[in-house]
Amino acid sequence: MSKAKAKAKQVKGKLKETAGRVKDDPAMEAEGRGEQLRGKTQETVAKTGDRVKRSAAK
Repeated sequence: MSKAKAKAKQVKGKLKETAGRVKDDPAMEAEGRGEQLRGKTQETVAKTGDRVKRSAAK
C-alpha cells in the first residue's frame, strides 16, 4: 500500500472516530481508532520499504 493510501485510511478513521463520538456510538469510535492504527502501520511499512529500496540502490 502506498503512503498516500495509508494516510487516507488514517483520515477516514479519524472521521469515523469523530462521528462515533458525536453520535455517542462507542463501537464506531473504536472502529475509527482501529482504522487509524491500521493506516499508521501501513504507512510505517511503506516508509520502511522505501528506505530498504534506497539502501539497496546505493
